[in-house]
Amino acid sequence: MEAPYILHMLSPLRHVSPFDVNMALDAGFNAVIPYTNVEMSEVRGLVQDAIFSRGPKGAKRTGVFIGGKNAIAALDMFEAARKAMFPPFQISVFADPAGSFTTAAAMVAKVEKALKARDGKGLAGRSVAIFGGTGVVGFAAGVIAALDGARATLIGYDGAARVKELAASASDRFKVELAHADGSSEALKGAAMAGADVVLCAGRAGVQILNAQQLSAASSLKVAADVNAVPPPGIEGLGAQDDGTPLKGSSAVGIGALAIGGIKYKVEAGLFRKMIEADKPMALDFRDAFKLARDLVG
Repeated sequence: MEAPYILHMLSPLRHVSPFDVNMALDAGFNAVIPYTNVEMSEVRGLVQDAIFSRGPKGAKRTGVFIGGKNAIAALDMFEAARKAMFPPFQISVFADPAGSFTTAAAMVAKVEKALKARDGKGLAGRSVAIFGGTGVVGFAAGVIAALDGARATLIGYDGAARVKELAASASDRFKVELAHADGSSEALKGAAMAGADVVLCAGRAGVQILNAQQLSAASSLKVAADVNAVPPPGIEGLGAQDDGTPLKGSSAVGIGALAIGGIKYKVEAGLFRKMIEADKPMALDFRDAFKLARDLVG
């Protein structure tokens, strides 16, 4: 009898996401074990318990998933898990806090496709304004876009201080330049998106971030995307199923939450399957999610 595929899910929160549990089981893991309220100092011990108990052969059928709701904390746990291992005791690790890495990857991949449909060019050199820049999806989307050559700006609903700190963190960790801006008033939002080719909305569910007047004033805007599926949309006039649909009163096309969500679902499921099918241990984060999302959108 073959050993089962086991996934250990680590989260600093009180609960592990049921969404991620379902996704992992549906992807093919036989058992998913949650660990909650996990502190950074505990990651090494938990990972080493997982690798030593099954031996090198069993390690191929063992994985670790890093959850939570904080991108930086998840990436720190991700690195701690990787450093806890050494040949031949190595297992695959996948970080996707609050589903943010796979969601951000799907959003940016859909935007890239829409840009190429308009003028044949991708993200490189584009100005990308990211509302909800203090959140995990916004932060990850900004880093993905910047790594691909875009001029990305994180915009904070509560001022510039927190997004400035996140931009600095991205620069230190990923060697990319992220700008930051204050989006705490309607006038400041308009100023932040002036000259933008792309607007990404990754704010709180059920909150309209941008109105029709702001969109119509953004003369350079080509693509607007929103990950909020709860009415009202984050971008006025954008339908949840819009997929490259002209945005009324604007020069842009829109990409809605359900169009993004369909790809996000496939990306997360696909990365779980990669962990199961891999001959060698894998370390998967938002960069791997974006690569797969690009392949999926074509």
